[in-house]
Amino acid sequence: MFDLYGYGFSILEGAWLTLQVGLLSLALSVALGMLGALAKLSRSRMARLAASFYTTLIRGIPDLVLMLLLFYGGQVLVNAMAQAVGYEGYIDVDPFVAGVLTIGFIFGAYMTETFRGAILAVPSGQLEAGYAYGMSRGLAFRRILLPQMIRHALPGFGNNWLVLLKATALVSIIGLDDMVRKAYLAAGATHQPFTFYLAVALVFLAFTTLSVILLRWAERRYSLGFEQEIKP
Repeated sequence: MFDLYGYGFSILEGAWLTLQVGLLSLALSVALGMLGALAKLSRSRMARLAASFYTTLIRGIPDLVLMLLLFYGGQVLVNAMAQAVGYEGYIDVDPFVAGVLTIGFIFGAYMTETFRGAILAVPSGQLEAGYAYGMSRGLAFRRILLPQMIRHALPGFGNNWLVLLKATALVSIIGLDDMVRKAYLAAGATHQPFTFYLAVALVFLAFTTLSVILLRWAERRYSLGFEQEIKP
């Protein structure tokens, strides 16, 4: 009854692949976001310009268009570099790798703004006090800035993660056999598109619901010791 016309296991395999793409893309976007935030707040004018160009470009182009541009542009670039070193064959970029890199690159721009705002929310006087006590910049970052930055960043981080998770559906257009593509193939074979796309929607809803629960726990965890602002 619940085997989805024999495609239930296939959909679950696709769901696991979708989750892998999402988590790996999240890790990459966090790394890029932190680098971008530090670049935007650095004293180097070139670093600030590069980070601003990155965030402006990415946030100004639709994700679907970026996915196609980066995937096919990456194919062209990789093969051009291969030919430059004497390789005569054609290199196919793995859709899984391309999907992770593309989504991570896109959402790194959104994480940049989230982390930048979180860093600015931490009073600079606390870092100055840490330096006065003899802390190095790295130690002050780990002991003072990072814990408070995480607390301020969590709401925006959570929103970015939920949008990123839903954006993983885009990888189906570059040939990755994820949950959406498996549903598309199953729907074509059984002529039951509503059934399979409903199943995909419910799986995404389960992922996002679990994510919201974990994010709320993390917000409570990082808010310990801080007074909650009481709104009138």
